[in-house]
Amino acid sequence: MSRWWTEGVAAFGDVVPLPLAALALLLAAALAGAGWYWWPRWVPRRFPRLRMPRLRRPRFHWPFRRRKRDVQEPVRPVLDTSGDELPDLPAAAFVSLADRLAAQGRYAEAVRERLRAMVRELVDRQVVEHRPGWTVSELAGAAGRARPVVDAPLRAAGGVFSEVWYGERPAGAQHDQRMRELSDQLHRALS
Repeated sequence: MSRWWTEGVAAFGDVVPLPLAALALLLAAALAGAGWYWWPRWVPRRFPRLRMPRLRRPRFHWPFRRRKRDVQEPVRPVLDTSGDELPDLPAAAFVSLADRLAAQGRYAEAVRERLRAMVRELVDRQVVEHRPGWTVSELAGAAGRARPVVDAPLRAAGGVFSEVWYGERPAGAQHDQRMRELSDQLHRALS
């Protein structure tokens, strides 16, 4: 067997230089490895598929670990918080709900309700019309064009809201306090 192998390698070496043959073997191994990694995508359906676990990148969330959210009993609904429609309630109702949510430690929801109170105040004072589906940026832009004095507190409130709701940052008492301050600034600017 070894004589056959030796003569075969020598005959192959006469035709193809050995460094080129080694490079061809490395390329074939790389193609086989890539094919093995993406196996299910290129194999026809009639052949059996191997199920291999894929390596997934860990998704990091602030503060770099997943936090279990406490399941809390819902606040007795004063208003419907589902959807984009702003309920026809006075701003004080939103503020009251935000205070109760903050007292329970549900600061993200309190931030949302304080922003709703600010929007209700803008709608009641006819600074803007409420349009379902508006983003916070669009609302702040429209209100800032109508009354430039409300632009700064409304944009800052939109930033806090976006950080908590879209940035998925855990809300704290400092976020609720900041929204209270911004709501007061907005109220003074509208007065």
